[in-house]
Amino acid sequence: MSLNTRSRTITEGVQRSPNRAMLRAVGFSDADFQKPIVGIASAHSTITPCNMGIRPLAERGEAAIREAGGMPQTFGTITVSDGISMGTEGMKYSLVSREVIADSIETAVMAQSMDAVLCIGGCDKNMPGAMIGIARMNIPAIFVYGGTIKPGKYRGKDLTIVSAFEAVGAFSHGKIDTEEFEGVENHACPGAGSCGGMFTANTMSSAFEAMGMSLPYSSTMAAEDAEKAESAAQSGAVLLDAVRAQRLPRDIITRKSIENAIATIMAIGGSTNAVLHFLAIAHAAEVPLTIDDFEAIRLRVPVLCDLKPSGKYVATDLHDAGGIPQVMKMLLVNGLLHGDCLTITGQTVVESLAEIPETPRTDQDVIRPFDKPIYAQGHLAILKGNLSPEGAVAKITGVKSPKITGPARVFESEEECMTAVLAGAINAGDVLVIRYEGPKGGPGMREMLSPTSAIIGAGLGDSVGLITDGRFSGGTYGLVVGHVAPEAAVGGTIALVHENDSITIDAETLQLTLNVPDATIAERRAAWVPKPPRYTRGVLAKYAKLVSTSSLGAVTDLNVL
Repeated sequence: MSLNTRSRTITEGVQRSPNRAMLRAVGFSDADFQKPIVGIASAHSTITPCNMGIRPLAERGEAAIREAGGMPQTFGTITVSDGISMGTEGMKYSLVSREVIADSIETAVMAQSMDAVLCIGGCDKNMPGAMIGIARMNIPAIFVYGGTIKPGKYRGKDLTIVSAFEAVGAFSHGKIDTEEFEGVENHACPGAGSCGGMFTANTMSSAFEAMGMSLPYSSTMAAEDAEKAESAAQSGAVLLDAVRAQRLPRDIITRKSIENAIATIMAIGGSTNAVLHFLAIAHAAEVPLTIDDFEAIRLRVPVLCDLKPSGKYVATDLHDAGGIPQVMKMLLVNGLLHGDCLTITGQTVVESLAEIPETPRTDQDVIRPFDKPIYAQGHLAILKGNLSPEGAVAKITGVKSPKITGPARVFESEEECMTAVLAGAINAGDVLVIRYEGPKGGPGMREMLSPTSAIIGAGLGDSVGLITDGRFSGGTYGLVVGHVAPEAAVGGTIALVHENDSITIDAETLQLTLNVPDATIAERRAAWVPKPPRYTRGVLAKYAKLVSTSSLGAVTDLNVL
């Protein structure tokens, strides 16, 4: 059930409350009590470049809300930087932060009886965290993306944060020297904004635009450009219109609009994390969605955009080429979008795209013509088999061979695998297994960008496979399979793999198979003993106890009754 059960007119509770005295202390006048109270959930932080430019966006949104007749009230929510915590114990808190963000926004908005909320976020979990909270509360809301970083430049090449991670592998294997290694590190991140390729942050911002919860073009703007601040102001004005019309999130976040978002994710070559996050968003909005729905959409939607990590371009290039509206229009005219979906502006998708050309400009090659796609089908495949009966997620673009059968190299943590890669102990043809990194087992389902980037840097990206019950960064590519479920911590088959067992990853037949007799697997399962929890107190212990399987979105309120 939606949390929006307050049967009152705007700010009625405040009008009749003696607690108005406290609001006077923060600037309310008599007239202000007649206005809608609009929360601004700001994820500003100097912890990460993704979020360090958000404060001025919040200020522009605040001014626009006030000018449009609302009473803005700014409050903070957290962020953590995946890029900074990657490869460390701290990465276990990343997915947890999605729930903390959702819970904190819900708590502040509902406790203070706000009438609407404008959420501003930058780093990966800001976006799904905010949208989960928005879907739960179901009061008028809009999401404002903090903006993408501009590409770094070094020796004539565009750099992203993934360039730095791959340089670690290249340097450790003697493929680049110290000067180039330090040059990449020093130039990869030139300023404010979220990681610049079509990684998780840009994937989710693009998907929210496609779903109708953010303004057109806003998802690919650079954080440091003036148009980003102007878009934040426009978002505030649009939100006030939604308040007056009582245009609610669940009018916008529907099964059809989520399908639009997923189709757009496929077309732009987005992150594997989108699967996990949209399962969670759908759960919060009480919209039926399963992991198999992603596969059904993948089969009919081509990859149209040549974007990093497996392509050439970054999000600012996509923006210059026409942005998400251009991609959406191409999908729409080819019958791959639901044009009748409502957007936060009050327009339908068809209406919002009316002036967009049906074909991309010929002076760019970031967005390919519909009849000349990068790939004929989407890139996020759902693999099943005896290793993943609930499903696993693979990004199959940029892979020379979509199939590998090889000996298992088993690692009980990300660190064990990283040590082996950097030591040169991994051989072509190996299938790496990183387990006990799932939602419960990690806990927190860490991203494996460090080992996958090191593998790429070592020149093994096309010759080894990797499976894990953890996640991958949006910057990961190669023959890698994540979100393997059930996870090792609950006795999934991935916990039963032995060193040198044969494993097959087949993205063509969508199979993930442990090539061991069923009787042997049954014997191993009977002998399996769960590992003791890695944490017994604090937020990670609570998370491990509450979190669902990744195939259901790794949500924490699935079995609360």
